[in-house]
Amino acid sequence: MIASEKPDSNLGGASVPVPQCGIGSLAPPIDASLRLPLLALFGGAAFWLVVSSVLAMIASIKFHAPDFLAACPWLTYGRVQPAADNALLYGFCIPAGLGVALWLFAQLGQAPLRGVIVPVIAAKLWHLGVLVGLAGILSGNSTGFAWLEFPRAGSVILFFAYLLLALWAMMNFAARRERALFPSHWFLVAALFWFPWIYSTANLFLVACPARGVVQFAINSWFASNLLFVWLALVGIATAFYFLPKFSGRPLQSYYLALFAFWTLILFGTWCGIPPDAPLPAWMPALSSVAATLTVVPVLAVGVIAWQTLCGSTHCEPKGGPFCFIRFGLASFVLSSLMLIATACPRISRVTEFTWFGPAQTQLQLYGFFAMTMFGAIYHLLPRVVGVELPFPKLARLQFWLSMLGVLLFIVPLAIGGVAQGMKLNHPNIAFLDATKAMLPFLRTSTVGLLLILLGNSLFALNIFAMTFVWEKALVKKAFAIVIAPLPVLRSPALRDGSGEKPPASASLRRDQGEVKV
Repeated sequence: MIASEKPDSNLGGASVPVPQCGIGSLAPPIDASLRLPLLALFGGAAFWLVVSSVLAMIASIKFHAPDFLAACPWLTYGRVQPAADNALLYGFCIPAGLGVALWLFAQLGQAPLRGVIVPVIAAKLWHLGVLVGLAGILSGNSTGFAWLEFPRAGSVILFFAYLLLALWAMMNFAARRERALFPSHWFLVAALFWFPWIYSTANLFLVACPARGVVQFAINSWFASNLLFVWLALVGIATAFYFLPKFSGRPLQSYYLALFAFWTLILFGTWCGIPPDAPLPAWMPALSSVAATLTVVPVLAVGVIAWQTLCGSTHCEPKGGPFCFIRFGLASFVLSSLMLIATACPRISRVTEFTWFGPAQTQLQLYGFFAMTMFGAIYHLLPRVVGVELPFPKLARLQFWLSMLGVLLFIVPLAIGGVAQGMKLNHPNIAFLDATKAMLPFLRTSTVGLLLILLGNSLFALNIFAMTFVWEKALVKKAFAIVIAPLPVLRSPALRDGSGEKPPASASLRRDQGEVKV
Protein backbone atom coordinates (compact mmCIF):
# COMPACT_ATOMS: atom_id res chain seq x y z
CA MET A 1 0.00 0.00 0.00
CA ILE A 2 1.13 3.55 -0.72
CA ALA A 3 0.94 5.81 2.27
CA SER A 4 0.37 9.52 2.43
CA GLU A 5 2.95 10.19 5.06
CA LYS A 6 2.02 12.64 7.76
CA PRO A 7 4.64 13.63 10.34
CA ASP A 8 3.88 12.92 13.96
CA SER A 9 5.77 14.81 16.63
CA ASN A 10 5.43 11.86 18.97
CA LEU A 11 7.54 9.77 16.61
CA GLY A 12 10.49 12.16 16.58
CA GLY A 13 10.27 12.98 12.91
CA ALA A 14 8.93 9.66 11.74
CA SER A 15 5.74 9.36 9.78
CA VAL A 16 2.46 7.61 10.35
CA PRO A 17 1.30 5.71 7.25
CA VAL A 18 -2.24 6.44 6.16
CA PRO A 19 -3.26 3.87 3.53
CA GLN A 20 -4.76 5.46 0.47
CA CYS A 21 -4.24 3.49 -2.69
CA GLY A 22 -2.43 0.51 -4.11
CA ILE A 23 1.08 0.56 -5.46
CA GLY A 24 -0.15 0.20 -8.99
CA SER A 25 -2.24 3.37 -8.84
CA LEU A 26 -1.09 6.95 -8.82
CA ALA A 27 1.30 7.97 -6.05
CA PRO A 28 0.26 10.72 -3.58
CA PRO A 29 0.98 14.29 -4.77
CA ILE A 30 4.06 14.75 -2.56
CA ASP A 31 5.65 11.52 -3.75
CA ALA A 32 4.63 12.13 -7.36
CA SER A 33 6.34 15.54 -7.35
CA LEU A 34 9.66 13.85 -6.55
CA ARG A 35 9.43 11.10 -9.17
CA LEU A 36 11.57 12.57 -11.96
CA PRO A 37 14.34 14.05 -9.76
CA LEU A 38 14.73 10.84 -7.77
CA LEU A 39 14.76 8.63 -10.84
CA ALA A 40 17.50 10.83 -12.31
CA LEU A 41 19.55 10.80 -9.10
CA PHE A 42 19.09 7.14 -8.18
CA GLY A 43 19.43 5.83 -11.74
CA GLY A 44 22.81 7.48 -12.22
CA ALA A 45 23.88 6.51 -8.70
CA ALA A 46 23.12 2.84 -9.40
CA PHE A 47 25.17 2.98 -12.59
CA TRP A 48 28.20 4.55 -10.92
CA LEU A 49 27.91 2.08 -8.05
CA VAL A 50 28.44 -0.82 -10.44
CA VAL A 51 31.25 1.07 -12.19
CA SER A 52 33.03 1.66 -8.87
CA SER A 53 32.74 -2.03 -7.96
CA VAL A 54 34.19 -3.11 -11.31
CA LEU A 55 37.10 -0.68 -10.96
CA ALA A 56 37.72 -1.81 -7.37
CA MET A 57 37.80 -5.45 -8.53
CA ILE A 58 40.37 -4.60 -11.21
CA ALA A 59 42.53 -2.81 -8.61
CA SER A 60 42.28 -5.72 -6.18
CA ILE A 61 43.15 -8.35 -8.78
CA LYS A 62 46.36 -6.47 -9.56
CA PHE A 63 47.73 -7.48 -6.16
CA HIS A 64 47.52 -11.15 -7.16
CA ALA A 65 48.24 -10.75 -10.88
CA PRO A 66 50.34 -7.59 -11.47
CA ASP A 67 50.31 -8.18 -15.24
CA PHE A 68 46.50 -8.02 -15.37
CA LEU A 69 45.56 -5.28 -17.89
CA ALA A 70 49.12 -3.93 -17.59
CA ALA A 71 49.21 -3.00 -21.28
CA CYS A 72 46.47 -0.37 -20.79
CA PRO A 73 47.82 2.79 -19.11
CA TRP A 74 44.28 3.89 -18.22
CA LEU A 75 43.89 0.83 -15.97
CA THR A 76 47.07 0.95 -13.91
CA TYR A 77 46.59 0.64 -10.14
CA GLY A 78 47.49 4.27 -9.50
CA ARG A 79 44.56 5.36 -11.66
CA VAL A 80 42.01 2.60 -11.13
CA GLN A 81 41.96 2.71 -7.32
CA PRO A 82 41.31 6.50 -7.04
CA ALA A 83 38.72 6.20 -9.82
CA ALA A 84 36.95 3.42 -7.89
CA ASP A 85 36.95 5.44 -4.66
CA ASN A 86 35.68 8.62 -6.33
CA ALA A 87 33.02 6.73 -8.30
CA LEU A 88 31.70 5.29 -5.04
CA LEU A 89 31.77 8.60 -3.16
CA TYR A 90 30.77 11.13 -5.83
CA GLY A 91 28.96 8.76 -8.17
CA PHE A 92 26.79 6.91 -5.66
CA CYS A 93 26.98 8.18 -2.08
CA ILE A 94 26.42 11.91 -2.59
CA PRO A 95 23.63 11.76 -5.24
CA ALA A 96 21.89 8.98 -3.30
CA GLY A 97 22.13 11.05 -0.12
CA LEU A 98 20.79 14.14 -1.88
CA GLY A 99 17.86 12.18 -3.33
CA VAL A 100 16.93 10.78 0.07
CA ALA A 101 17.30 14.26 1.58
CA LEU A 102 14.88 15.73 -0.98
CA TRP A 103 12.34 13.04 -0.13
CA LEU A 104 12.76 13.54 3.63
CA PHE A 105 12.30 17.31 3.35
CA ALA A 106 9.09 16.83 1.37
CA GLN A 107 7.72 14.17 3.72
CA LEU A 108 8.55 15.91 6.98
CA GLY A 109 7.34 19.29 5.71
CA GLN A 110 4.29 17.88 3.89
CA ALA A 111 5.12 20.07 0.88
CA PRO A 112 5.43 18.84 -2.73
CA LEU A 113 8.54 19.76 -4.68
CA ARG A 114 8.03 22.70 -7.05
CA GLY A 115 9.82 23.28 -10.34
CA VAL A 116 11.02 19.70 -10.69
CA ILE A 117 12.82 20.43 -13.96
CA VAL A 118 15.62 22.21 -12.07
CA PRO A 119 16.54 19.25 -9.82
CA VAL A 120 16.37 16.96 -12.85
CA ILE A 121 18.81 19.18 -14.77
CA ALA A 122 21.03 19.40 -11.68
CA ALA A 123 21.07 15.60 -11.36
CA LYS A 124 22.09 15.23 -15.00
CA LEU A 125 24.82 17.85 -14.49
CA TRP A 126 26.09 16.00 -11.43
CA HIS A 127 26.43 12.72 -13.32
CA LEU A 128 28.11 14.59 -16.18
CA GLY A 129 30.61 16.00 -13.69
CA VAL A 130 31.33 12.51 -12.36
CA LEU A 131 31.91 11.29 -15.93
CA VAL A 132 34.30 14.14 -16.66
CA GLY A 133 36.11 13.60 -13.36
CA LEU A 134 36.56 9.85 -13.81
CA ALA A 135 37.78 10.35 -17.37
CA GLY A 136 40.32 12.84 -16.03
CA ILE A 137 41.59 10.40 -13.39
CA LEU A 138 41.87 7.45 -15.78
CA SER A 139 43.61 9.58 -18.41
CA GLY A 140 46.25 10.71 -15.90
CA ASN A 141 44.94 14.22 -15.22
CA SER A 142 44.21 13.70 -11.52
CA THR A 143 44.99 16.50 -9.06
CA GLY A 144 46.83 14.02 -6.82
CA PHE A 145 44.93 14.94 -3.63
CA ALA A 146 43.05 12.13 -1.90
CA TRP A 147 39.26 12.29 -2.43
CA LEU A 148 39.77 15.43 -4.51
CA GLU A 149 41.28 13.81 -7.61
CA PHE A 150 38.72 15.17 -10.09
CA PRO A 151 40.21 17.73 -12.49
CA ARG A 152 39.00 21.30 -12.37
CA ALA A 153 36.35 20.89 -15.09
CA GLY A 154 34.63 18.05 -13.25
CA SER A 155 34.84 19.83 -9.89
CA VAL A 156 33.17 22.99 -11.24
CA ILE A 157 30.28 20.99 -12.71
CA LEU A 158 29.79 19.08 -9.45
CA PHE A 159 29.84 22.26 -7.39
CA PHE A 160 27.16 24.08 -9.38
CA ALA A 161 25.01 20.94 -9.66
CA TYR A 162 25.14 20.56 -5.87
CA LEU A 163 24.23 24.21 -5.36
CA LEU A 164 21.11 23.77 -7.51
CA LEU A 165 20.00 20.66 -5.64
CA ALA A 166 20.73 22.20 -2.24
CA LEU A 167 18.88 25.40 -3.19
CA TRP A 168 15.77 23.48 -4.22
CA ALA A 169 15.91 21.39 -1.06
CA MET A 170 16.11 24.53 1.08
CA MET A 171 13.22 26.11 -0.87
CA ASN A 172 11.12 23.06 -0.15
CA PHE A 173 12.18 23.25 3.51
CA ALA A 174 11.17 26.93 3.69
CA ALA A 175 7.78 26.21 2.06
CA ARG A 176 6.92 23.33 4.41
CA ARG A 177 3.36 23.16 5.73
CA GLU A 178 4.35 21.27 8.88
CA ARG A 179 6.31 23.95 10.71
CA ALA A 180 7.68 21.71 13.46
CA LEU A 181 11.36 20.79 13.22
CA PHE A 182 12.37 17.16 13.62
CA PRO A 183 15.82 15.71 14.43
CA SER A 184 16.33 14.72 10.80
CA HIS A 185 15.91 18.38 9.80
CA TRP A 186 18.92 19.51 11.82
CA PHE A 187 21.29 16.99 10.29
CA LEU A 188 20.08 17.51 6.71
CA VAL A 189 20.20 21.32 6.77
CA ALA A 190 23.72 21.21 8.20
CA ALA A 191 24.78 18.72 5.51
CA LEU A 192 23.43 20.94 2.72
CA PHE A 193 25.69 23.79 3.84
CA TRP A 194 28.66 21.59 4.86
CA PHE A 195 29.61 20.23 1.45
CA PRO A 196 29.83 23.56 -0.47
CA TRP A 197 31.96 24.99 2.34
CA ILE A 198 34.55 22.21 2.52
CA TYR A 199 34.57 21.46 -1.23
CA SER A 200 35.07 25.07 -2.33
CA THR A 201 37.70 25.69 0.36
CA ALA A 202 39.71 22.59 -0.54
CA ASN A 203 39.58 23.30 -4.28
CA LEU A 204 40.54 26.93 -3.72
CA PHE A 205 43.64 26.22 -1.62
CA LEU A 206 44.72 22.97 -3.29
CA VAL A 207 43.82 23.37 -6.97
CA ALA A 208 43.00 26.98 -7.91
CA CYS A 209 45.51 28.79 -5.65
CA PRO A 210 47.62 26.00 -4.19
CA ALA A 211 49.11 26.46 -0.75
CA ARG A 212 52.77 25.56 -0.24
CA GLY A 213 54.52 22.70 1.47
CA VAL A 214 52.98 20.68 4.26
CA VAL A 215 50.00 23.04 4.44
CA GLN A 216 48.60 21.12 1.48
CA PHE A 217 48.64 17.93 3.53
CA ALA A 218 46.80 19.62 6.41
CA ILE A 219 44.09 21.01 4.12
CA ASN A 220 43.68 17.69 2.31
CA SER A 221 43.39 15.77 5.60
CA TRP A 222 40.85 18.27 6.94
CA PHE A 223 38.75 18.03 3.76
CA ALA A 224 38.81 14.22 3.62
CA SER A 225 37.78 13.90 7.27
CA ASN A 226 34.95 16.42 6.98
CA LEU A 227 33.61 14.76 3.84
CA LEU A 228 33.97 11.10 4.79
CA PHE A 229 33.13 11.39 8.47
CA VAL A 230 31.04 14.52 9.08
CA TRP A 231 29.01 14.89 5.86
CA LEU A 232 28.27 11.19 5.46
CA ALA A 233 27.37 10.98 9.14
CA LEU A 234 24.99 13.94 8.93
CA VAL A 235 23.01 12.51 6.01
CA GLY A 236 23.19 8.88 7.16
CA ILE A 237 22.10 9.62 10.74
CA ALA A 238 19.27 11.87 9.51
CA THR A 239 18.01 9.00 7.37
CA ALA A 240 18.31 6.50 10.21
CA PHE A 241 16.52 8.82 12.67
CA TYR A 242 13.60 9.05 10.25
CA PHE A 243 13.27 5.33 9.59
CA LEU A 244 14.02 3.95 13.06
CA PRO A 245 10.68 5.09 14.56
CA LYS A 246 8.88 4.26 11.31
CA PHE A 247 10.02 0.65 11.24
CA SER A 248 10.04 0.01 14.98
CA GLY A 249 6.71 1.69 15.72
CA ARG A 250 8.21 3.51 18.73
CA PRO A 251 9.13 7.19 19.25
CA LEU A 252 12.72 8.26 18.74
CA GLN A 253 14.60 8.17 22.06
CA SER A 254 15.21 10.90 22.92
CA TYR A 255 14.77 14.34 21.39
CA TYR A 256 17.33 16.10 23.59
CA LEU A 257 19.91 13.32 23.25
CA ALA A 258 19.57 13.59 19.46
CA LEU A 259 20.15 17.35 19.72
CA PHE A 260 23.20 16.69 21.89
CA ALA A 261 24.56 14.18 19.35
CA PHE A 262 24.08 16.71 16.53
CA TRP A 263 25.98 19.56 18.17
CA THR A 264 28.83 17.40 19.48
CA LEU A 265 29.28 15.81 16.04
CA ILE A 266 29.47 19.27 14.45
CA LEU A 267 31.79 20.59 17.15
CA PHE A 268 34.32 17.75 17.36
CA GLY A 269 34.08 16.13 13.93
CA THR A 270 35.34 19.13 11.98
CA TRP A 271 38.74 19.08 13.77
CA CYS A 272 39.58 15.44 12.97
CA GLY A 273 41.68 13.97 10.18
CA ILE A 274 45.32 14.88 10.87
CA PRO A 275 47.41 11.82 11.83
CA PRO A 276 49.34 11.99 15.13
CA ASP A 277 52.72 11.65 13.37
CA ALA A 278 51.99 14.21 10.62
CA PRO A 279 54.91 16.52 9.67
CA LEU A 280 53.12 19.57 11.04
CA PRO A 281 53.44 21.82 14.11
CA ALA A 282 52.83 19.64 17.16
CA TRP A 283 49.67 21.47 18.24
CA MET A 284 47.81 20.51 15.05
CA PRO A 285 48.06 16.69 15.36
CA ALA A 286 47.48 17.01 19.12
CA LEU A 287 44.30 19.05 18.63
CA SER A 288 43.08 16.64 15.95
CA SER A 289 43.71 13.64 18.23
CA VAL A 290 41.82 15.24 21.12
CA ALA A 291 38.88 16.12 18.84
CA ALA A 292 38.82 12.60 17.39
CA THR A 293 38.79 11.13 20.89
CA LEU A 294 35.89 13.38 21.87
CA THR A 295 33.84 12.19 18.87
CA VAL A 296 33.17 9.08 20.93
CA VAL A 297 30.50 11.21 22.64
CA PRO A 298 28.18 11.71 19.59
CA VAL A 299 28.92 8.18 18.38
CA LEU A 300 27.82 6.64 21.66
CA ALA A 301 24.83 9.00 21.78
CA VAL A 302 23.67 7.79 18.36
CA GLY A 303 24.17 4.20 19.47
CA VAL A 304 22.14 4.74 22.64
CA ILE A 305 19.32 6.43 20.71
CA ALA A 306 19.16 3.57 18.23
CA TRP A 307 19.28 0.91 20.97
CA GLN A 308 16.56 2.53 23.08
CA THR A 309 14.34 3.07 20.03
CA LEU A 310 14.64 -0.52 18.87
CA CYS A 311 14.24 -2.12 22.31
CA GLY A 312 10.74 -3.44 22.76
CA SER A 313 9.86 -3.10 19.08
CA THR A 314 7.07 -5.41 17.97
CA HIS A 315 7.56 -4.72 14.26
CA CYS A 316 8.10 -7.82 12.16
CA GLU A 317 9.89 -7.46 8.84
CA PRO A 318 11.17 -10.13 6.45
CA LYS A 319 14.85 -10.93 6.75
CA GLY A 320 16.81 -8.76 4.35
CA GLY A 321 14.18 -6.00 4.12
CA PRO A 322 14.91 -2.24 4.12
CA PHE A 323 15.11 -2.11 7.91
CA CYS A 324 17.90 -4.72 7.92
CA PHE A 325 20.00 -2.47 5.69
CA ILE A 326 19.56 0.49 8.05
CA ARG A 327 20.32 -1.51 11.20
CA PHE A 328 23.49 -2.90 9.63
CA GLY A 329 24.42 0.62 8.53
CA LEU A 330 24.09 1.99 12.07
CA ALA A 331 26.19 -0.84 13.49
CA SER A 332 28.84 -0.15 10.83
CA PHE A 333 28.79 3.57 11.70
CA VAL A 334 29.55 2.88 15.35
CA LEU A 335 32.29 0.37 14.50
CA SER A 336 33.97 2.53 11.83
CA SER A 337 33.87 5.56 14.12
CA LEU A 338 35.53 3.60 16.92
CA MET A 339 38.21 2.47 14.44
CA LEU A 340 38.77 6.12 13.47
CA ILE A 341 39.04 7.13 17.14
CA ALA A 342 41.54 4.33 17.76
CA THR A 343 43.83 5.53 14.96
CA ALA A 344 43.93 8.97 16.60
CA CYS A 345 45.77 7.46 19.59
CA PRO A 346 49.53 7.87 19.01
CA ARG A 347 50.40 4.39 20.33
CA ILE A 348 47.90 2.72 18.01
CA SER A 349 48.71 5.02 15.12
CA ARG A 350 52.35 3.91 15.16
CA VAL A 351 51.12 0.41 14.28
CA THR A 352 48.23 1.16 11.91
CA GLU A 353 49.67 4.12 9.98
CA PHE A 354 50.68 3.34 6.38
CA THR A 355 48.89 -0.03 6.53
CA TRP A 356 45.63 -1.45 5.22
CA PHE A 357 43.86 -0.64 8.49
CA GLY A 358 43.09 2.91 7.29
CA PRO A 359 41.48 1.84 3.99
CA ALA A 360 39.46 -0.76 5.90
CA GLN A 361 38.03 1.95 8.16
CA THR A 362 37.28 4.23 5.23
CA GLN A 363 35.49 1.54 3.23
CA LEU A 364 33.47 0.50 6.27
CA GLN A 365 32.34 4.11 6.65
CA LEU A 366 31.59 4.51 2.95
CA TYR A 367 29.95 1.20 2.10
CA GLY A 368 29.15 -0.53 5.39
CA PHE A 369 27.48 2.52 6.90
CA PHE A 370 26.40 4.99 4.26
CA ALA A 371 25.75 2.84 1.19
CA MET A 372 23.84 0.21 3.21
CA THR A 373 21.70 2.92 4.83
CA MET A 374 20.92 4.40 1.42
CA PHE A 375 19.98 0.96 0.05
CA GLY A 376 17.37 0.55 2.79
CA ALA A 377 15.97 4.05 2.31
CA ILE A 378 15.77 3.74 -1.49
CA TYR A 379 14.12 0.33 -1.36
CA HIS A 380 11.45 1.82 0.90
CA LEU A 381 10.76 5.14 -0.79
CA LEU A 382 11.27 4.55 -4.51
CA PRO A 383 8.30 2.19 -5.05
CA ARG A 384 6.08 4.78 -3.36
CA VAL A 385 7.47 7.62 -5.46
CA VAL A 386 7.27 5.77 -8.77
CA GLY A 387 3.96 4.06 -7.99
CA VAL A 388 5.34 0.70 -9.12
CA GLU A 389 6.09 -2.35 -7.02
CA LEU A 390 9.69 -3.43 -6.63
CA PRO A 391 10.28 -5.68 -9.69
CA PHE A 392 12.48 -8.23 -7.89
CA PRO A 393 11.88 -8.13 -4.11
CA LYS A 394 13.66 -11.45 -3.60
CA LEU A 395 16.75 -10.07 -5.29
CA ALA A 396 16.65 -7.09 -2.92
CA ARG A 397 16.74 -9.46 0.05
CA LEU A 398 19.51 -11.46 -1.62
CA GLN A 399 21.44 -8.24 -2.09
CA PHE A 400 21.38 -7.62 1.66
CA TRP A 401 22.99 -10.98 2.44
CA LEU A 402 25.54 -10.62 -0.37
CA SER A 403 26.44 -7.08 0.68
CA MET A 404 26.65 -7.91 4.38
CA LEU A 405 28.84 -10.96 3.78
CA GLY A 406 30.89 -9.01 1.25
CA VAL A 407 31.53 -6.18 3.72
CA LEU A 408 32.65 -8.65 6.37
CA LEU A 409 34.99 -10.51 3.99
CA PHE A 410 36.30 -7.24 2.59
CA ILE A 411 36.79 -5.18 5.76
CA VAL A 412 37.73 -7.69 8.46
CA PRO A 413 40.74 -9.22 6.61
CA LEU A 414 42.07 -5.77 5.71
CA ALA A 415 41.75 -4.54 9.30
CA ILE A 416 43.38 -7.64 10.81
CA GLY A 417 46.01 -7.78 8.09
CA GLY A 418 46.73 -4.09 8.56
CA VAL A 419 47.49 -4.58 12.25
CA ALA A 420 49.70 -7.57 11.47
CA GLN A 421 51.43 -5.61 8.72
CA GLY A 422 52.08 -2.68 11.07
CA MET A 423 53.62 -4.92 13.70
CA LYS A 424 55.96 -6.46 11.12
CA LEU A 425 56.91 -3.06 9.74
CA ASN A 426 57.85 -1.89 13.24
CA HIS A 427 59.97 -4.98 13.85
CA PRO A 428 63.61 -4.19 13.03
CA ASN A 429 64.46 -7.77 12.05
CA ILE A 430 61.68 -8.18 9.45
CA ALA A 431 62.32 -6.94 5.94
CA PHE A 432 59.83 -4.65 4.25
CA LEU A 433 59.26 -7.16 1.46
CA ASP A 434 58.42 -9.90 3.96
CA ALA A 435 55.92 -7.63 5.73
CA THR A 436 54.29 -6.87 2.38
CA LYS A 437 54.09 -10.51 1.35
CA ALA A 438 52.38 -11.35 4.62
CA MET A 439 49.38 -9.32 3.45
CA LEU A 440 48.66 -11.47 0.39
CA PRO A 441 46.32 -14.00 2.13
CA PHE A 442 44.31 -11.13 3.58
CA LEU A 443 44.13 -9.39 0.21
CA ARG A 444 42.88 -12.56 -1.48
CA THR A 445 40.06 -12.85 1.05
CA SER A 446 39.16 -9.19 0.58
CA THR A 447 38.96 -9.77 -3.18
CA VAL A 448 36.31 -12.43 -2.54
CA GLY A 449 34.42 -9.88 -0.46
CA LEU A 450 34.66 -7.35 -3.28
CA LEU A 451 33.22 -9.92 -5.67
CA LEU A 452 30.20 -10.43 -3.40
CA ILE A 453 29.76 -6.67 -3.12
CA LEU A 454 29.86 -6.39 -6.91
CA LEU A 455 27.12 -9.02 -7.21
CA GLY A 456 25.00 -7.23 -4.62
CA ASN A 457 25.46 -3.87 -6.31
CA SER A 458 24.45 -5.42 -9.65
CA LEU A 459 21.21 -6.68 -8.10
CA PHE A 460 20.50 -3.20 -6.73
CA ALA A 461 21.09 -1.62 -10.15
CA LEU A 462 18.90 -4.28 -11.77
CA ASN A 463 16.00 -3.41 -9.48
CA ILE A 464 16.40 0.34 -10.07
CA PHE A 465 16.68 0.02 -13.85
CA ALA A 466 13.80 -2.48 -14.05
CA MET A 467 11.55 -0.20 -11.99
CA THR A 468 12.42 2.74 -14.22
CA PHE A 469 11.71 0.65 -17.33
CA VAL A 470 8.32 -0.50 -15.99
CA TRP A 471 7.33 3.08 -15.20
CA GLU A 472 8.48 4.38 -18.60
CA LYS A 473 6.64 1.52 -20.34
CA ALA A 474 3.42 2.39 -18.52
CA LEU A 475 3.93 6.05 -19.41
CA VAL A 476 4.37 5.21 -23.09
CA LYS A 477 1.25 3.03 -23.06
CA LYS A 478 -0.75 5.83 -21.49
CA ALA A 479 0.49 8.36 -24.06
CA PHE A 480 -0.24 5.95 -26.91
CA ALA A 481 -3.76 5.35 -25.60
CA ILE A 482 -4.37 9.11 -25.55
CA VAL A 483 -3.11 9.47 -29.13
CA ILE A 484 -5.26 6.70 -30.63
CA ALA A 485 -8.37 7.59 -28.65
CA PRO A 486 -11.23 8.80 -30.94
CA LEU A 487 -11.87 12.52 -30.96
CA PRO A 488 -15.12 13.70 -29.35
CA VAL A 489 -17.98 14.38 -31.87
CA LEU A 490 -19.55 17.83 -31.72
CA ARG A 491 -23.35 17.46 -31.99
CA SER A 492 -25.68 20.13 -33.48
CA PRO A 493 -28.44 21.74 -31.36
CA ALA A 494 -31.09 19.71 -33.19
CA LEU A 495 -29.34 16.47 -32.44
CA ARG A 496 -28.97 17.50 -28.81
CA ASP A 497 -32.77 18.14 -28.76
CA GLY A 498 -33.44 14.65 -30.06
CA SER A 499 -35.36 15.70 -33.23
CA GLY A 500 -32.62 14.46 -35.59
CA GLU A 501 -33.48 17.23 -38.13
CA LYS A 502 -31.72 20.46 -38.83
CA PRO A 503 -34.02 23.46 -38.06
CA PRO A 504 -34.93 25.68 -41.02
CA ALA A 505 -33.09 28.93 -41.49
CA SER A 506 -36.29 31.03 -40.92
CA ALA A 507 -36.85 29.41 -37.54
CA SER A 508 -33.30 30.12 -36.56
CA LEU A 509 -33.70 33.74 -37.70
CA ARG A 510 -36.95 34.21 -35.74
CA ARG A 511 -35.38 32.70 -32.63
CA ASP A 512 -32.37 35.02 -32.94
CA GLN A 513 -34.62 38.07 -33.42
CA GLY A 514 -36.65 37.09 -30.40
CA GLU A 515 -33.53 36.80 -28.30
CA VAL A 516 -32.45 40.28 -29.49
CA LYS A 517 -35.82 41.79 -28.57
CA VAL A 518 -35.64 40.39 -25.11
